[in-house]
Amino acid sequence: MQDSIPLVVGIDVGGTKTHLRALTGSGSVADHVRPSSGWRPHEPAVAADWLTALIQEALPHGAPPSAVAVGGHACETPRQCEHIRAALHQRLGVPVSVVGDAELLVPAAGLDKGVGLVAGTGSVAVGRLCDGTAVQVGGWGAVLGDEGGSAGLVREAARAVWAAHDCGEAPDELALRLIAAFGVSEVPALGAALEGASDVSAEWGRHAPAVFAAAEAGSRLAAEVIAEGGRALAALVVRLAERGVPVDDVVVAGSTVLAQPMLYGAFTASLRTVLPGARPRPLDVAPVDGAVALARSIL
Repeated sequence: MQDSIPLVVGIDVGGTKTHLRALTGSGSVADHVRPSSGWRPHEPAVAADWLTALIQEALPHGAPPSAVAVGGHACETPRQCEHIRAALHQRLGVPVSVVGDAELLVPAAGLDKGVGLVAGTGSVAVGRLCDGTAVQVGGWGAVLGDEGGSAGLVREAARAVWAAHDCGEAPDELALRLIAAFGVSEVPALGAALEGASDVSAEWGRHAPAVFAAAEAGSRLAAEVIAEGGRALAALVVRLAERGVPVDDVVVAGSTVLAQPMLYGAFTASLRTVLPGARPRPLDVAPVDGAVALARSIL
């Protein structure tokens, strides 16, 4: 490979899988997907070693990168991202950018500014002030937040079912489907089932299809939970707007919101009400394209 042709590497480290894409000019050098097991973003040296090994694994021998950009799951603050960036730069000796994985959405959509909103297992929204300062809202995990993500929807569905039970109501379709999903015999047993999860986000989140199925079967409780999830996602964008982030374009991604029309519709309807000028844009390319665009920008 000629030295005059830069090789840019973009990496999207998700909660489950990691996608690396390397390009030179307009040609693909690598398109590599692997599990994200071993990713430890709260330990910068370990994270940098993990990324270095990934790059060496994915790129052809003798093809060093010219610039690398990483969108990292659970890279939650500018300080944390900077520590990983510095450690990775020390190992690679080339320009490096590290941001939270939600920050890949806006550049992936070909935009210079806007909001990246993710609602998969969890939920988070990110943007930048006019001076370039990154702002993140949400993303607090299934126990405390992540409203509108799959785990948060299951949590709120369980709360709705418990409230109905306390009012003496017979189990509706939502209650019956949650009981079946968690493999318990009655509504009161749902509490122990949720609390006994070893990986709360993953184990709660995988039962979200039961909430949507219950809504489709006519459950009023399920429909209300989904509608509130959509309102909560729109509220994340409102928080960014209140902090001065441009919100004209809202790039939406995530395995839950884009796969479930009922949730996406609830989100867009609420967004039209609270921020009429904001334009939701479902992301139709891989988020790793945003990492490639960032890598090109730092050459």
